[in-house]
Amino acid sequence: MNIYLNHQLFKKLIIFLLTITLVTACNSIQAEERNTAKEKIVSGDNYGELDDQGKLRTYYFYTPKSYNPDRPMPLLLVFHGDDGSGKSISNVTRFNELAEQKGFIVVYPNGIDQKWSLRGNAQGKVDDVLFVSALIDHLQEQINIDSHKVYATGFSRGAILTQALACKLPDKIAGFASVAGSLPVRLKPNCQPQTPISMLMINGTNDRDVLYEGDEHTQLRALVSISDMVDFWRSHDQCTSSKESLQFSKAQVKTSLYTACSGNSEVWQLAVVNGGHFWPGGSSTDESLNKFNAKLGLNASETIWNFFQRHSQ
Repeated sequence: MNIYLNHQLFKKLIIFLLTITLVTACNSIQAEERNTAKEKIVSGDNYGELDDQGKLRTYYFYTPKSYNPDRPMPLLLVFHGDDGSGKSISNVTRFNELAEQKGFIVVYPNGIDQKWSLRGNAQGKVDDVLFVSALIDHLQEQINIDSHKVYATGFSRGAILTQALACKLPDKIAGFASVAGSLPVRLKPNCQPQTPISMLMINGTNDRDVLYEGDEHTQLRALVSISDMVDFWRSHDQCTSSKESLQFSKAQVKTSLYTACSGNSEVWQLAVVNGGHFWPGGSSTDESLNKFNAKLGLNASETIWNFFQRHSQ
C-alpha cells in the first residue's frame, strides 16, 4: 500500500514539474516574441493595426531615431477631428518633428469612418474609450513604452474624446490636452475619476464649431461652456491657487493657470482671443489662418509637450 501511494505521489510530482516547465517555456516564448516585435520597430513612419470590439482598427505612428528597444520611451496619443485621419492630424500638428527633437513616440489612431464614438450601441458603433485602452495595451507589447509617461491630446472631436479619456482612463494616461474641444454635457455628471487630472485646454473665443459659451443642454452632443469645463477640472483637482495673464504679441492669448492642486496636478487654459476652430501654430492650406497664426505666435504642439513633461504617473 505504501509503495502504491509513493508511486502515485511520484506521478503527481512529475506531472506538476512538467506543467511548471511548459508554463515557463510558454512565458519565455511569449516574452521573446514581444521583445522581437519591439526590436522590429524602425525609426520614422510606421503603421499598425489591431482587432477590437469586432473591428479592425488602424493607426499611424512615428518613432524617433533615438528609440532604443531596451529603453522605455514616453508615448503621446494624438486624436484627429471628424473627417480627419491619423496622417492628416500629424501633418497639422507636426508632432513628428517634436518627437524627433524631444525623444518620444507619437501615435495617431484612426477613427472608424473618420469619426470617434464615446459609447457603443446596438447599431454596431464601438466605444472608442475602450478602444484606446486596448490600443495602449497593444502598443506596450509592440514598443518599449514608459507606462508612467503616456499622454493624450486631440483636436475638435478628438479633443472631446480626450476629455472622455480623462474621465475614464486616468489610470493609464498621465496628462491630457484638448484643442478646440470641451466636455460633453451628458458625460459630466458621471465624470468622477479617482485620481487628480492634469489638463491643458486651448480654445478660440470665436470658435463657431465648439462654442466658447457652450451649447443648449438639450441639444444632441451638447458641450459645456469653456468656463464650466475649466471650473470642473480645477474643482476636481482641488486647486487653491490661480494666476491669469494676457500675453500680447500682435494677437492676444489669455492664460489661466491653476496650481497648488492635489497630487501635483495642474489645470491650464489658453483662450485665443478672436480665434476660431483651429490648431494654433499648426500647418494649413488656408492663407488667412496662416497669417493669423504668424501674428499669434503660439505653438500648441510645443506648449502641450512642455505641459506634459511636468507630469507623470
